[in-house]
Amino acid sequence: MLQKLKQGKNVYGTCLTSVSPGWPLVFKKSGLDFAFIDTEHIPIHRNEMAKMCQVMQAYDITPVLRIPSPDPYLVCQAIDAGAKGVIAPYLESVEQIRDLVGATKLRPLKGEILQQVLNGEKELSGEMQQYLENYNRGNIAIANIESVPAMEKLEELLSVPGLDAVFIGPHDLSISLGIPEQYDHPEFEKAVTYIIRTTRKMGLSIGIHFSLEPQRQLRWIKEGVNIIVHSSDIALFSQKLQADMRVIKEAVGDITPGDNTVQEEVPVV
Repeated sequence: MLQKLKQGKNVYGTCLTSVSPGWPLVFKKSGLDFAFIDTEHIPIHRNEMAKMCQVMQAYDITPVLRIPSPDPYLVCQAIDAGAKGVIAPYLESVEQIRDLVGATKLRPLKGEILQQVLNGEKELSGEMQQYLENYNRGNIAIANIESVPAMEKLEELLSVPGLDAVFIGPHDLSISLGIPEQYDHPEFEKAVTYIIRTTRKMGLSIGIHFSLEPQRQLRWIKEGVNIIVHSSDIALFSQKLQADMRVIKEAVGDITPGDNTVQEEVPVV
């Protein structure tokens, strides 16, 4: 995944909530590059998380895992479990981004020495640099940008060396903007456009997660998104099941054509 991003290619994935071992083959057949495993909003135990990451890697699907909070020790836990990309949620400070990069790119360095390196106060030997590069090869540091305070200092946040990509959290961003779940609102679109353009201008990759129609993805790909995070297993299942059941019930007369009372929109996160 990291190689493709550095080559300027698009990468494709979806959010995974189920721990079924059958998913990697589905991902492979669908031509996906990565699995977005969200442990911030979904109760996935550490053992289950590790199994999901390991099985995905066995099928050459990159496991990208969002941790519950911006904690560098959770970043290391995720990578130890088999994740290659780590998303730290709701980042609003340079220190948080540095911690993410340090845990993703410089593990197993920790503590005071790591902070000295990240702050530019200590220089590593060539041998140590090579060791850490090999040890963390292919790891992807991804910052969740999903608030107005983060937008206000976006260039400063994205200037931290070692950061690879940004994920926009549309739900939290809409809340922070004061326009909850209004994803077609001009202010929401203005904010997303600004984040995408700024991120791409600074040479980083960017993705945004939507569980709605593919056209919404195409809208933002045209703007510069190159990490396409489309929907989730539960959203796709829900949408397809509701559509199929509507066809069956209409055919036997249990509902009238055009009756959408059972339709419920699956939220994005």
